[in-house]
Amino acid sequence: MTKQEKNEVIELLKGKFSQYNNFYITDTESLTVEQVGKLRSVCFDKQVEMKVAKNTLIKKALESIDAEKYAGVFDSLHKVTALMFSENPKDPAMILSGFRKENNKEKPVLKAAFINGDVFVGDNQLKALTMIKTKNELIGDVIGLLQAPIQRVLGALENKDNAKKEEATVEAAPVAEVAPVVEAVAAPEAPAAEAPAVEVAPEAPAADATDAPVEG
Repeated sequence: MTKQEKNEVIELLKGKFSQYNNFYITDTESLTVEQVGKLRSVCFDKQVEMKVAKNTLIKKALESIDAEKYAGVFDSLHKVTALMFSENPKDPAMILSGFRKENNKEKPVLKAAFINGDVFVGDNQLKALTMIKTKNELIGDVIGLLQAPIQRVLGALENKDNAKKEEATVEAAPVAEVAPVVEAVAAPEAPAAEAPAVEVAPEAPAADATDAPVEG
């Protein structure tokens, strides 16, 4: 490889490292050409970019960006290295895990992973990386936590309203039963006024004919 070709590879890698916050460093040395091709195909389907490059060029690309930031992955740059770049931090881990199960192998080996500034070193980290929460999953968890108290408050208010309605129904029932009885009781009749007694004047005694004077 000429110096010009090496520089082109370094520039290409710099662009990828700058573009992605997540990348995996794997060892594909024991894979056949056919298996490497199959792994590339799976990565393509999952929107994971796979690049095979020399360790010295990978290190130079990282050092030219920020040597201190990527210092934790330098010891993993040995043997054959395949880089896997992804927006989703756990997609490469899922691909590696699934590929190994399908082929009944322990390859490709995970040498290191750089996830949003954190470095995970060693193949024993693969299982943990398959359980990493993605950004969308974390947002979903946060929304769920925020909604939980609100749902409890709404539930409490709804139960309180229902209790009030039941209480009002119980209190209104006796009133409805008594009302007809009150209406049905007639007011006592006032005693009829008695007509005042009429006194009859005594009749004057009739004049006796014998007592009348005789004219002469």
